[in-house]
Amino acid sequence: MLNRIIYFSMLIVLFAASVASAMSKEGCGGDCAGCHALTVKEANTLVKGLGGKVTRVKFPAMRGVWELDMEKEGKKAVAYLDFGKKHVIPGPIFDLATKKPISGGVQQTAPVTKVNPASIPLGNSIVLGNPKGKKRLFVFTDPDCPFCSRLHGDLKKLVSMDPDVAVYVKLFPLKMHPTAYDKSRVILQGQSAKLLDDAFAKLQLPAPGPETSAKGVDETIRLAKSLGVNSTPTLIFPDGSVMPGAKNAAEIKTLLAGKAGKKK
Repeated sequence: MLNRIIYFSMLIVLFAASVASAMSKEGCGGDCAGCHALTVKEANTLVKGLGGKVTRVKFPAMRGVWELDMEKEGKKAVAYLDFGKKHVIPGPIFDLATKKPISGGVQQTAPVTKVNPASIPLGNSIVLGNPKGKKRLFVFTDPDCPFCSRLHGDLKKLVSMDPDVAVYVKLFPLKMHPTAYDKSRVILQGQSAKLLDDAFAKLQLPAPGPETSAKGVDETIRLAKSLGVNSTPTLIFPDGSVMPGAKNAAEIKTLLAGKAGKKK
Protein backbone atom coordinates (compact mmCIF):
# COMPACT_ATOMS: atom_id res chain seq x y z
CA MET A 1 0.00 0.00 0.00
CA LEU A 2 2.80 2.41 0.95
CA ASN A 3 4.61 1.79 -2.33
CA ARG A 4 1.39 2.58 -4.22
CA ILE A 5 0.97 5.84 -2.32
CA ILE A 6 4.57 6.89 -3.01
CA TYR A 7 4.21 5.99 -6.68
CA PHE A 8 1.07 8.07 -7.15
CA SER A 9 2.57 10.94 -5.16
CA MET A 10 5.58 10.98 -7.48
CA LEU A 11 3.30 11.02 -10.51
CA ILE A 12 1.43 14.02 -9.13
CA VAL A 13 4.67 15.89 -8.46
CA LEU A 14 5.75 15.28 -12.05
CA PHE A 15 2.40 16.49 -13.40
CA ALA A 16 2.52 19.59 -11.21
CA ALA A 17 6.05 20.42 -12.34
CA SER A 18 5.03 20.01 -15.97
CA VAL A 19 2.02 22.29 -15.56
CA ALA A 20 4.00 24.89 -13.63
CA SER A 21 6.54 24.97 -16.45
CA ALA A 22 3.79 25.46 -19.04
CA MET A 23 2.18 28.25 -17.00
CA SER A 24 5.50 30.05 -16.61
CA LYS A 25 5.59 30.78 -20.34
CA GLU A 26 2.76 33.31 -20.01
CA GLY A 27 2.89 35.21 -16.75
CA CYS A 28 3.89 35.60 -13.10
CA GLY A 29 1.82 35.13 -9.99
CA GLY A 30 -1.90 34.55 -9.95
CA ASP A 31 -3.77 31.50 -8.79
CA CYS A 32 -4.74 28.32 -10.58
CA ALA A 33 -8.26 29.56 -11.23
CA GLY A 34 -6.86 32.41 -13.28
CA CYS A 35 -5.63 30.03 -15.97
CA HIS A 36 -7.43 26.72 -15.45
CA ALA A 37 -11.12 25.93 -15.29
CA LEU A 38 -13.07 22.71 -15.08
CA THR A 39 -16.82 22.36 -14.61
CA VAL A 40 -18.50 19.39 -12.95
CA LYS A 41 -20.17 18.63 -16.28
CA GLU A 42 -16.86 18.55 -18.17
CA ALA A 43 -15.24 16.49 -15.43
CA ASN A 44 -17.97 13.87 -15.72
CA THR A 45 -17.48 13.75 -19.48
CA LEU A 46 -13.74 13.22 -19.03
CA VAL A 47 -14.06 10.43 -16.46
CA LYS A 48 -16.99 8.72 -18.14
CA GLY A 49 -16.50 4.97 -18.19
CA LEU A 50 -14.17 4.92 -15.19
CA GLY A 51 -17.02 4.42 -12.73
CA GLY A 52 -18.51 6.98 -10.43
CA LYS A 53 -19.94 10.46 -10.79
CA VAL A 54 -18.11 13.72 -10.10
CA THR A 55 -20.09 15.82 -7.62
CA ARG A 56 -17.66 18.67 -7.03
CA VAL A 57 -14.41 20.12 -8.45
CA LYS A 58 -11.88 21.78 -6.13
CA PHE A 59 -8.31 23.06 -6.05
CA PRO A 60 -6.29 21.09 -3.47
CA ALA A 61 -3.34 22.42 -1.50
CA MET A 62 -0.95 21.88 -4.41
CA ARG A 63 -0.65 23.08 -7.98
CA GLY A 64 -1.11 21.11 -11.14
CA VAL A 65 -4.29 19.14 -10.45
CA TRP A 66 -7.97 19.40 -9.69
CA GLU A 67 -9.46 17.44 -6.81
CA LEU A 68 -12.61 15.57 -7.80
CA ASP A 69 -15.21 14.52 -5.25
CA MET A 70 -16.76 11.34 -6.66
CA GLU A 71 -19.66 9.11 -5.72
CA LYS A 72 -20.82 5.65 -6.79
CA GLU A 73 -23.66 3.63 -5.32
CA GLY A 74 -23.67 5.75 -2.18
CA LYS A 75 -19.91 5.43 -1.66
CA LYS A 76 -17.71 8.53 -1.80
CA ALA A 77 -14.13 8.81 -3.00
CA VAL A 78 -11.65 11.41 -4.19
CA ALA A 79 -9.55 11.46 -7.37
CA TYR A 80 -7.22 13.93 -9.08
CA LEU A 81 -7.15 15.18 -12.67
CA ASP A 82 -4.08 16.94 -14.07
CA PHE A 83 -4.42 20.37 -15.70
CA GLY A 84 -3.63 18.80 -19.07
CA LYS A 85 -6.91 16.85 -18.67
CA LYS A 86 -5.17 13.63 -19.68
CA HIS A 87 -4.64 11.67 -16.47
CA VAL A 88 -6.87 10.67 -13.57
CA ILE A 89 -5.18 9.44 -10.40
CA PRO A 90 -7.10 7.84 -7.53
CA GLY A 91 -6.66 9.44 -4.13
CA PRO A 92 -5.80 10.04 -1.46
CA ILE A 93 -2.51 11.87 -2.06
CA PHE A 94 -0.36 12.29 1.02
CA ASP A 95 1.65 15.34 2.03
CA LEU A 96 5.10 13.98 2.82
CA ALA A 97 5.69 16.69 5.44
CA THR A 98 2.54 16.09 7.47
CA LYS A 99 1.92 12.45 6.45
CA LYS A 100 -1.73 13.44 6.03
CA PRO A 101 -3.96 13.33 2.94
CA ILE A 102 -4.22 16.47 0.82
CA SER A 103 -7.96 16.92 0.65
CA GLY A 104 -10.77 19.33 1.28
CA GLY A 105 -9.53 21.77 -1.32
CA VAL A 106 -11.06 25.14 -2.11
CA GLN A 107 -13.97 25.01 -4.54
CA GLN A 108 -12.95 26.72 -7.75
CA THR A 109 -14.37 30.05 -8.77
CA ALA A 110 -14.55 31.35 -12.30
CA PRO A 111 -11.71 33.69 -13.25
CA VAL A 112 -12.58 37.32 -13.98
CA THR A 113 -13.03 37.74 -17.72
CA LYS A 114 -14.65 41.16 -17.95
CA VAL A 115 -14.59 44.42 -16.00
CA ASN A 116 -15.89 47.94 -16.49
CA PRO A 117 -13.00 49.83 -18.14
CA ALA A 118 -14.55 53.13 -17.03
CA SER A 119 -13.71 52.10 -13.45
CA ILE A 120 -9.98 52.15 -14.24
CA PRO A 121 -8.40 55.59 -13.66
CA LEU A 122 -6.05 56.92 -16.30
CA GLY A 123 -3.76 58.30 -13.62
CA ASN A 124 -1.00 56.32 -11.92
CA SER A 125 0.04 55.07 -15.35
CA ILE A 126 2.99 55.15 -17.70
CA VAL A 127 1.50 55.97 -21.11
CA LEU A 128 2.86 54.44 -24.30
CA GLY A 129 1.69 55.57 -27.73
CA ASN A 130 -0.84 58.32 -28.38
CA PRO A 131 -2.30 59.76 -25.14
CA LYS A 132 -5.28 60.92 -27.21
CA GLY A 133 -5.71 57.54 -28.91
CA LYS A 134 -9.25 56.18 -28.99
CA LYS A 135 -8.13 52.58 -28.42
CA ARG A 136 -7.22 52.34 -24.74
CA LEU A 137 -5.38 49.28 -23.53
CA PHE A 138 -4.64 48.86 -19.82
CA VAL A 139 -1.71 46.64 -18.87
CA PHE A 140 -0.90 45.56 -15.32
CA THR A 141 2.82 44.91 -15.21
CA ASP A 142 5.63 44.13 -12.79
CA PRO A 143 9.14 45.51 -13.51
CA ASP A 144 10.71 42.22 -12.38
CA CYS A 145 8.36 39.95 -14.34
CA PRO A 146 10.18 38.38 -17.33
CA PHE A 147 6.90 37.89 -19.20
CA CYS A 148 6.04 41.56 -18.72
CA SER A 149 9.44 42.38 -20.18
CA ARG A 150 8.66 40.30 -23.25
CA LEU A 151 5.25 41.91 -23.59
CA HIS A 152 6.72 45.40 -23.17
CA GLY A 153 8.74 44.99 -26.36
CA ASP A 154 5.56 44.01 -28.20
CA LEU A 155 3.65 46.96 -26.74
CA LYS A 156 6.29 49.30 -28.16
CA LYS A 157 5.86 47.61 -31.54
CA LEU A 158 2.10 47.90 -31.20
CA VAL A 159 2.05 51.67 -30.69
CA SER A 160 4.32 52.11 -33.71
CA MET A 161 1.94 49.96 -35.79
CA ASP A 162 -1.23 51.78 -34.73
CA PRO A 163 -1.12 55.53 -33.99
CA ASP A 164 -4.60 55.40 -32.46
CA VAL A 165 -3.54 53.23 -29.51
CA ALA A 166 -2.90 54.47 -25.98
CA VAL A 167 -1.40 51.92 -23.61
CA TYR A 168 -1.80 52.71 -19.91
CA VAL A 169 0.80 50.70 -18.04
CA LYS A 170 -0.17 50.07 -14.41
CA LEU A 171 2.74 49.25 -12.09
CA PHE A 172 1.55 46.21 -10.15
CA PRO A 173 4.50 44.71 -8.20
CA LEU A 174 3.93 41.14 -7.04
CA LYS A 175 4.98 39.93 -3.60
CA MET A 176 6.97 37.16 -5.27
CA HIS A 177 9.35 39.85 -6.62
CA PRO A 178 10.81 41.59 -3.53
CA THR A 179 12.52 44.47 -5.38
CA ALA A 180 9.59 45.25 -7.70
CA TYR A 181 7.74 47.51 -5.24
CA ASP A 182 10.54 50.06 -4.89
CA LYS A 183 11.24 49.93 -8.62
CA SER A 184 7.57 50.60 -9.31
CA ARG A 185 7.60 53.60 -6.97
CA VAL A 186 10.63 55.09 -8.71
CA ILE A 187 9.23 54.51 -12.22
CA LEU A 188 5.83 55.97 -11.38
CA GLN A 189 7.30 58.93 -9.49
CA GLY A 190 9.38 59.83 -12.52
CA GLN A 191 6.48 59.20 -14.93
CA SER A 192 9.19 57.75 -17.10
CA ALA A 193 8.84 55.19 -19.86
CA LYS A 194 12.66 55.29 -20.02
CA LEU A 195 12.91 54.05 -16.44
CA LEU A 196 10.47 51.27 -17.27
CA ASP A 197 12.63 50.36 -20.27
CA ASP A 198 15.68 50.31 -18.01
CA ALA A 199 13.95 48.07 -15.48
CA PHE A 200 13.05 45.53 -18.15
CA ALA A 201 16.61 45.74 -19.49
CA LYS A 202 17.77 44.87 -15.95
CA LEU A 203 19.65 48.15 -15.60
CA GLN A 204 20.16 49.72 -12.19
CA LEU A 205 17.38 52.15 -11.28
CA PRO A 206 17.79 55.06 -8.86
CA ALA A 207 17.03 54.08 -5.29
CA PRO A 208 13.79 55.46 -3.86
CA GLY A 209 14.34 58.51 -1.67
CA PRO A 210 12.36 59.95 1.24
CA GLU A 211 10.19 61.86 -1.21
CA THR A 212 9.44 58.85 -3.42
CA SER A 213 5.74 58.32 -2.92
CA ALA A 214 4.15 54.90 -2.53
CA LYS A 215 0.63 56.24 -2.97
CA GLY A 216 0.25 55.61 -6.71
CA VAL A 217 1.59 52.06 -6.55
CA ASP A 218 -0.52 51.24 -3.50
CA GLU A 219 -3.62 52.55 -5.27
CA THR A 220 -2.86 50.32 -8.26
CA ILE A 221 -2.45 47.29 -5.99
CA ARG A 222 -5.85 48.00 -4.45
CA LEU A 223 -7.33 48.57 -7.92
CA ALA A 224 -5.99 45.23 -9.16
CA LYS A 225 -7.53 43.47 -6.17
CA SER A 226 -10.90 45.15 -6.75
CA LEU A 227 -10.84 44.08 -10.42
CA GLY A 228 -9.78 40.51 -9.70
CA VAL A 229 -6.37 40.95 -11.36
CA ASN A 230 -3.77 38.81 -9.58
CA SER A 231 -1.04 38.10 -12.11
CA THR A 232 1.22 39.92 -14.52
CA PRO A 233 1.03 40.78 -17.27
CA THR A 234 -2.74 41.25 -17.46
CA LEU A 235 -4.33 43.16 -20.35
CA ILE A 236 -7.71 44.89 -20.23
CA PHE A 237 -9.18 45.82 -23.60
CA PRO A 238 -11.57 48.67 -24.51
CA ASP A 239 -14.63 46.42 -24.10
CA GLY A 240 -13.48 45.38 -20.64
CA SER A 241 -12.19 41.93 -21.62
CA VAL A 242 -9.49 40.71 -19.22
CA MET A 243 -6.67 38.61 -20.65
CA PRO A 244 -3.73 37.46 -18.50
CA GLY A 245 -0.45 36.52 -20.15
CA ALA A 246 1.96 37.88 -22.73
CA LYS A 247 0.86 38.25 -26.34
CA ASN A 248 2.64 39.49 -29.46
CA ALA A 249 2.02 42.88 -31.09
CA ALA A 250 0.13 41.53 -34.10
CA GLU A 251 -2.21 39.49 -31.89
CA ILE A 252 -2.91 42.46 -29.62
CA LYS A 253 -3.54 44.71 -32.64
CA THR A 254 -6.11 42.25 -33.99
CA LEU A 255 -7.78 41.88 -30.62
CA LEU A 256 -7.85 45.64 -30.13
CA ALA A 257 -9.52 46.19 -33.49
CA GLY A 258 -12.31 43.77 -32.65
CA LYS A 259 -12.80 44.74 -29.04
CA ALA A 260 -12.65 48.47 -29.70
CA GLY A 261 -15.53 47.95 -32.12
CA LYS A 262 -17.57 46.23 -29.41
CA LYS A 263 -17.03 49.05 -26.90
CA LYS A 264 -20.24 50.74 -25.95
